[in-house]
Amino acid sequence: MILNRLYTHQRTGKNLATSASRTDFQRDFDRIIFSAAFRRLQNKTQVFPLPGSVFVHNRLTHSLEVSSVGRSLGSVIGEFIVDNFENELDENSKNFYQHNLQNVIAAACLCHDVGNPAFGHSGEDAIASYFEKNEIDLKQKFTEKEWADLVNFEGNANAIRVLTHQQNGKDEGGTQLTYTTLASIAKYPCEAIAKKKGIIHRKKSGFFQNEKDTFLDIAKSVNLAQESVEPTIFKRHPFVWLVEAADDICYNIIDMEDAHRLGIVSTSDCENLFIELIRSENSNIKRVEEKLSILTNANERISYLRAKVINALINKSLEIYKTNFSKILEGNLDKALLDIYKSENRSLQEIESFSIDKIYNHKNVIEIENAGYNVMNELLDHFIPPILKENSERKSYDKMALKLLPQQFIYENGTDYQKVLGVIDFVSGMTDNFATDLYRKIKGIDIGMTM
Repeated sequence: MILNRLYTHQRTGKNLATSASRTDFQRDFDRIIFSAAFRRLQNKTQVFPLPGSVFVHNRLTHSLEVSSVGRSLGSVIGEFIVDNFENELDENSKNFYQHNLQNVIAAACLCHDVGNPAFGHSGEDAIASYFEKNEIDLKQKFTEKEWADLVNFEGNANAIRVLTHQQNGKDEGGTQLTYTTLASIAKYPCEAIAKKKGIIHRKKSGFFQNEKDTFLDIAKSVNLAQESVEPTIFKRHPFVWLVEAADDICYNIIDMEDAHRLGIVSTSDCENLFIELIRSENSNIKRVEEKLSILTNANERISYLRAKVINALINKSLEIYKTNFSKILEGNLDKALLDIYKSENRSLQEIESFSIDKIYNHKNVIEIENAGYNVMNELLDHFIPPILKENSERKSYDKMALKLLPQQFIYENGTDYQKVLGVIDFVSGMTDNFATDLYRKIKGIDIGMTM
């Protein structure tokens, strides 16, 4: 039975099994919490610029909330699998689905954004476009597949690298997570050259060529269905749908709450959109209205409605997952859980349209994306030309530039591709503030010693 072969305790690196009070999947969660890559998310933009006096979500708080939603989804689906397939599960699998699937989904949700650069999605675009703009000078230095990785830079693929790659001077296996958790964040389990719009598991890429062997090990250990050997394409792991749903639920709703706190969205607009969605799924809307009648604080009213909306979307996602479970196991579902719901629910469609119009195209959001794009582009241009020169060909200014690269990101004995990935590791790992400060210093805008 495939359900007995969807998980493994194997992890990256050469760690021997240890006895501990925590399960392997609880240890994954804890390792992510204490990792530097996760900690840096506290100063990476989610949507809005990070203001001083008004709290909005950054990528760390977003990831924590996604993890909370993911744990709920994993818990219910684990019980569903045990209740409906008990006769087909071995004892280890019964224990896994009943007690540990929720830990896997929570851990995967926690680290789903660790590969995303600073400044939101404009950071990803800046890295990809840098190579597109410099194609004439750079493309001949890489293989076709390596070049595809660079011009299609993708935060999901970078997450696999961040979590598994051994940097200079560091331990083997990166964060050393289980293959189960790593497979659960692979929304696009294909190489960049195989990406294709309109196909959910090939919309973007899921791993770089440098991590291809690692990804093949992951795929084999959790029995991912292979769609193509050349180019390499797998079907999604069944757990991915739950991680994706948790992420979709949070960003669809919480971005609206942030916009309200910042005064971008009025209380009445936010309330009306949330209430309509709750009404479409909750026959007990009267109880919600009674609760609102005693809440006079605008932020508290929106927080209460946000909680009710998230609960409604969790329940709907669970329903759709269960209904489509056989398709999910076969790898044949062709639409995200929340997209399936969105296609049949006008209220969620209206929230999405409103968000695009009033939030994602707001002046402050566009400004940070433009600024981030330029900062990331300039940083790459400062480091990539020098790193690709032979040491004997480097001028003094090239050598000075490379002195700013920490040693763990310098692969002088590697290929040009590996050298460039080292630079991307450094730049994509930066927080918004660090990237901005370094940009200002190398451009001569800020001069002087700072600690």
